[in-house]
Formats: sequence, structure tokens, C-alpha cells
Amino acid sequence: MVATLLKLRFRVLGNQLARSPWQLVGFLFGALWGVGVLGLAVLGLVFLGFQGVEFATPFLIGAGSALVLGWILGPIIAFGIDTTLDPAKLVVFPMTTGRMMWAMVLAGVTGVPGIIASVAALATFAVWLHSPAAAIVAVFSIPLGVLLCVVASRTVASLSSGFSSGRRFQEAAGIIVFIPIILAGPILGGAVALLATAGDGLFVFLRVLSWTPLGAPWAAPADAASGDWLPAIAKVLIAAATIAVLVLLWRWSLVTSLENPKQVSSSGVKAGKIGWFGRFPATPAGAITARALTFWLRDPRYLRQLIIVPLMPVILLLYSRGGNADLVFTFTAPVIALVLGIAIYTDISYDGTAYGSQLATRATGRDDRIGRVTAAALVGLPLTVLAAVLAAAFTNGWQHLPAALGVSLGLLLTCYGVCAVSSAQFVIPVAAPGDSPFKRVPGTTFTMGLAFMGIWLVGIGLSLPEIVLGAIAIFGGSILFGWISLAVGVVLGVVFLLVGIHVGGRMLDRNGPVLLSRLKAMKNA
Repeated sequence: MVATLLKLRFRVLGNQLARSPWQLVGFLFGALWGVGVLGLAVLGLVFLGFQGVEFATPFLIGAGSALVLGWILGPIIAFGIDTTLDPAKLVVFPMTTGRMMWAMVLAGVTGVPGIIASVAALATFAVWLHSPAAAIVAVFSIPLGVLLCVVASRTVASLSSGFSSGRRFQEAAGIIVFIPIILAGPILGGAVALLATAGDGLFVFLRVLSWTPLGAPWAAPADAASGDWLPAIAKVLIAAATIAVLVLLWRWSLVTSLENPKQVSSSGVKAGKIGWFGRFPATPAGAITARALTFWLRDPRYLRQLIIVPLMPVILLLYSRGGNADLVFTFTAPVIALVLGIAIYTDISYDGTAYGSQLATRATGRDDRIGRVTAAALVGLPLTVLAAVLAAAFTNGWQHLPAALGVSLGLLLTCYGVCAVSSAQFVIPVAAPGDSPFKRVPGTTFTMGLAFMGIWLVGIGLSLPEIVLGAIAIFGGSILFGWISLAVGVVLGVVFLLVGIHVGGRMLDRNGPVLLSRLKAMKNA
């Protein structure tokens, strides 16, 4: 049964890539990038092998711990988890939970990230082959390290999906769990930088890390090489015990989710209470605005995009490494504008096949663009302005407020205009309502990253006038240039927004049925 599921997994992957040429291109670029990284890693490990165990051990502990942490946080933050073998879909097959878990583990190991991690881990034998004792322990510890990566990734994703809870709890948990995840990167980066400047502090940190589940499997061979067999065996046992605990948690989560599948809940609505639909004009654009605004305020997929707003000052401060805090806060609003400006890129993708209902109403593309941009602006504009005002109040830098507003509003409105065009041409695979927020379709990571960077670069390029004027005002202390930046940012932002709505509307009139067919293909993938 496990072999059959793996064959099914690769057949589904092949069908997905064959259906979408861009997805195939993204998959190939991702694989080539992985091969390049793997080649550099293998060369580095061979080099370390000739430097001696004592020299190589700190590097291996740090790199191995980062690998495990990357498997846990990477799919959640950036890449997503391949859910081809989704437990909710496999439940109809006559198989035990144990076999299902084995199939999912093997699917993780045989994917591109799993193959790269496995080969890189095996390449560490180039370091330990110079010590027979270390090589013997590595035979047990290195496979445990790879298995820990995959099992930890699957366990965290399964637990974070909130399978066993009610819908509202799932939504709240899915949003709250992103807060420590978003902050994890800058916090760890700051901690490592602090330790690196503390002399022996980094080596003390690595010794402590070697006794944690993150570093234990990678540190055990080094202890054996130095003749410390008791610590070596203990670290192998730590890795094995951690995997056992994770497997139990993962199994509990799967069993609970399969025995108590998610139910679509509904709540009663009083007669005449139609929410935002009663507050906007009874026009196609008004109805689309009301629907989109409802999603912005209730759909966890949208709400997760808003988490970054209150966390942005903290993230910038952590990355600034104790730099000029006043200057960091001044640039908080422009960064928030960039984040919020790209949010409507996935609007139609989030609609899914329900977008067909809108097409059936014969709403024009212009109405669609106006409605979606208006809803996003009702959320994004107040947040951006509030961020700029709070930054000025916190730093007592009111002289920088016009420049900060000019750059922020220019970026936000311009990115809305760019997205109004791009989202009328492309749709991307996203998690459906109620799906795991960590769901990923193979081959989309590269293309999504390329699209996001493209939109940001175009938005920044079109916003260069107000950005340059704002920089002159902030760094040169010119209040006049600040007000000029504000005027230029608002005017150019509105112009690019109107052009984007016009062009995107005409494109959507032509491409609407094509986009719906793509959404249907993604749903059936």
C-alpha cells in the first residue's frame, strides 16, 4: 500500500507539472537551485573532512541544527508543505494510520528538499570517515537526523492546522501561531549575531545546542571520535526519543482529525442584517466591495496577511541590530505599504471556483477591479497612515511625517494598480477555505516568489520619484521636500491606480473564463 501511494504521489506530481508549463518551469528551477546548493554543501563537507574533527564539529552542529529548524519553519514561513498525500483524502483507502504516516514520511524524503537534505547528511560521512568510531555512530545518528527533519515538519504542520478544534478556534490558532513564527527568524538572527561577537559565547551556545534535539544527532559522531562514548550514545538516544515523541503527537493529531473531520458551521443571521452588503451601493462594484471586505475581516487567509502590520516595527528593530531606532521606525510605514500593497494579488485565487458565480452575473472587469481595490484600500490605507503617524509620535519626528506618508501612500496605491493588472492575468494555487495554511503545490514556490518580486520591483520602480524626494527630505532634513514627496506620492499613486484599474478591467473581461478554467484545474489537481 505504501509503494502504491508513493507511485500515486509521483503520478499526481507529473500530472500537475504537465498541466501547467509555468509550474514545470518553477519546479525545474527549484530543482536546479537545490542541486547547486547541494554541490556547494558537499564540497564544503569534503573540505571540512581534511581539517580534522575538532575544526569541523562546530560547523556540523550549527549547520545540522539549522537544517532541522529550516524543515520546521521553512514550510510554514515560505514554502509550504506538499500535501499531495493529504490525510483527509487518504482516509477513504483501506489502510492503517501507521502506513499512512510511513507513506507521508517517504514522500517527504523522496521530494526535492528531502533528497537534498538526505544527500547532504550522507556527505557528512566525509568528515567522520577519518575516525572509525565516529563513522560507526554516524551510521545511526545521521539517518535519525534526516528522519527528525521530516517527522518534525509533518508534526508541526499537522498540529498547527488545528484539525481537532472547532472552526473559530482553528481560525484564531492559525493566526496566532504565525506571530512567533514570523518573529523567529529575526530573533534567531539577532541571537547568533550577538553570540558571534561574544567570542567564546558561540562555542558555548553550540555545546548547549548539541544536547538539544536540534543538534544531538549531528554532534554524536564527534563525541565518539574523541572517545566520549557515553555522551555519544546519550545524544543518539535524545534524537531517537524526540522522533518517538513527535510520531506520537503526529499520530494523535491524524487520528483526531480523521475521526472528527472539520464541519462547515453556520450561524443564524437576523432578518434584514446583510452585513457589509447593506452599507455599500447596490451595484456590481458595491457588491464586490462588500464581499471582499467581508473576506478581509473574517477570512483567516486575509487576516494572516495583516499580522505583519503590528509586528513590523519589532522585526525592523531586530534586523537593525541596535541601529538608529528613530530612523527604523520612520521606514516602518513604507515597508507596511509594500506588504499590504501586494495582498490583492491572490484575490481571485482565494475565490477559487466560486469566481464562476461572479462571472455568471456579468459584472464587468472594471467593477471587479474597483470592488477589490476599494476593499483592500479600506483596510490598507488607515493602517498605513496610522503606522506613519505613530512612528512620528513615538520618535517625535513630526518633520519626517509628510515624507513618510508620501512614500507610503505612493507605494501602496501604485502596488494596488500593479496588482489590478497582474491578478487579471495570473492565478496561483493557494490554500482553499478550511485547508491547512501550510498547503503547497509542487513547482509553485519559485514562480510565486518571482511574481511577488516582479510586482514589488515594478511598484518600487514606478514609485521612485516620491521615494527619492522622501529620502532627500528624511536624510537631508528638508521639510519642503517632504511635502513635495507627499504631493507627488498621492498624485502618482492615484494615477497608476486608475490606469491599473482600467487596464486590469479590460484584461479581466477577456481573461475571466480562462482564469476560471485554471482555477478549476487547480482544484482538481
